[in-house]
Formats: sequence, C-alpha cells, structure tokens
Amino acid sequence: MSTDPLWRDEFSIRAADERYVGRRQFAKFLTLTSLGMFAGNVWILVKGLVARVPVFAPAVVAKAGDLPVDGVKLFTYPTPKDPCLLIRTARDTYVAYSQVCTHLSCAVVYDASRRQLECPCHHGVFAVADGSVVAGPPPRPLPRVTLERHGDDLVAVGLETEIAHE
Repeated sequence: MSTDPLWRDEFSIRAADERYVGRRQFAKFLTLTSLGMFAGNVWILVKGLVARVPVFAPAVVAKAGDLPVDGVKLFTYPTPKDPCLLIRTARDTYVAYSQVCTHLSCAVVYDASRRQLECPCHHGVFAVADGSVVAGPPPRPLPRVTLERHGDDLVAVGLETEIAHE
C-alpha cells in the first residue's frame, strides 16, 4: 500500500512531468473550449432572432416653409446625442440624414454649390438624393431619417440604416 497522498496522483510536483500535457488533459481542454464556443454562438444567434427593430418616437424637426431651397437645418434624432441634417432640395422636397460619417464618425456638411454631402476629415462624399457613397473611404451610406409631413410640420418618424436595393 502506498503512503503517498491521493493529490500527488493528480497534481504532479515533479518538474519533468509538468512540462508535458497528457492526452486526456488536452482532450478535456478541447472539449470544454468547443462547448464554450458553441454556447457563445447559440447566444449570438438567439439574441439576433429575438432582437427587435427599434421604434423611435416621432419628433417635429421643422416647419415646411422655414428653409429656403438648398437650406440646411441641424437637429437631433432619435436621441439628443444623434446630430442630423435636414436639407430642402427642391420646393416641396426635404431629405434628412445622420450627420455622422460612416467612415470615422466625423461631422458631415452640406455643400450647396455641388449639391452633395461631404466629410471634410477624409474627403468622403455622399449623394444628397439617397445618402449613398459617391467618393472617398466611407464603407456605408449615411443613415437616412424618415420624414413625414403633417400639415406644415416636418416630422422625423424613423431611421433607415441601409439603402433599399431594387
């Protein structure tokens, strides 16, 4: 009968034995790591399926006749920390976009002479008609604020983050 304590079988104190990982330890490590990664992927999948499209509260951003053609008004939507641009492109046409560039979050400005939205930081250019990228490094179009007209009020009712492709 051995007088060695039981813990010595599981925890070797000899340096030579500790340099090598046994097959069982390696298999146990791989199994537990795989289970952890599988659980994480299931969590991401469930969160993606359960996630709802955010609903934003309507907000009056301007009166219809307040801006001249090619005029710009700054406002915040959907939260006070989200700057946006309202642009009157024609007599009865208004568009609104997030003022945050999709490249590195610089402020986008409207250039009325060229009729385009520009990011001065890295020379990104967006189309004023739909917010699509015209030139420069931005990877995505500008998020468009959905506008509705209620009498003389221009009301922001939602935020489109992608352009619908036909």
